[in-house]
Amino acid sequence: MELAIHTWMRSEPLEQAVRRAAAAGVTALEIAGEPERHIPKEVAPMLRSAGIRCFGGVTLMMEGRSLITPDSARRAASIQYVKDCVSLVGDLGGEELSVVPGTVGQVVAEGRPEDEWRWAVESVAECVEHAKSYGLTIAIEPINRFETHFINRADQALALAEAVGPDCGVCLDLFHMNIEEDDVLSALRRAAPRLADVHVADNNRMAPGMGTLDWASIVQTLRDIKYDGPLSIEFCAPVDRTPANPYPGSLDENPEGISDEDRKFIEDHGSNLLSESFYAQLVTKSAETLLPLIG
Repeated sequence: MELAIHTWMRSEPLEQAVRRAAAAGVTALEIAGEPERHIPKEVAPMLRSAGIRCFGGVTLMMEGRSLITPDSARRAASIQYVKDCVSLVGDLGGEELSVVPGTVGQVVAEGRPEDEWRWAVESVAECVEHAKSYGLTIAIEPINRFETHFINRADQALALAEAVGPDCGVCLDLFHMNIEEDDVLSALRRAAPRLADVHVADNNRMAPGMGTLDWASIVQTLRDIKYDGPLSIEFCAPVDRTPANPYPGSLDENPEGISDEDRKFIEDHGSNLLSESFYAQLVTKSAETLLPLIG
């Protein structure tokens, strides 16, 4: 196993994120699904100079993106978006793309269950075919019920991956699992044959080590099932606006260069625009907690 990190949790130049990650001992990156912003021929040398590889990426299912909408035009555009993310990651030499099938933040279904399931299978299958040309794995990621009505648990993701075919995997996130699974370690074991990626944040979505999850048991379970992929840091810290705030200075009071869409996506995840110092603290804490366990 190795330590990886996502890039979507703080709006900042990619070079800044890469430098910070390398300094913390991170060796791999999961790049945000922004094909229009990240040019592989510019990103690749930046990663090489920092000693970091692109392991994969994650779709940002905002702005109405959905693989399960009844709107066929929107569904087609979303499939193309996922394919563009595949191409971005593939051109950077990555191995995996985590895909949330529905729009993040949409918790009410637009269609009947059987229709949503059919659209999900067909849409993901089309993306998997494109991914094969890069030797890249599409991995279905369940997220909690407060962020989507569709695919919340490991067993649901496994069922969808199996319906799509042998080349489809799953990605599990410990924060979401802590909410939805009755037994997190058992769910990891059941997912073993298709487990392509593991995202990590603590039970409160702070950095690993800042909550109650038993990271030693989690890492040991991953060793037991012979998982050899990354643990990919994906905290999304809440910002305390009260006098009880244990982390003063956590909010970026003067953000620059962030789009309305990016701000909304972060806020919809229960976070906000984090200051550089607080964000760096969270990255460091993640590395300090996990590196001794996986090293």
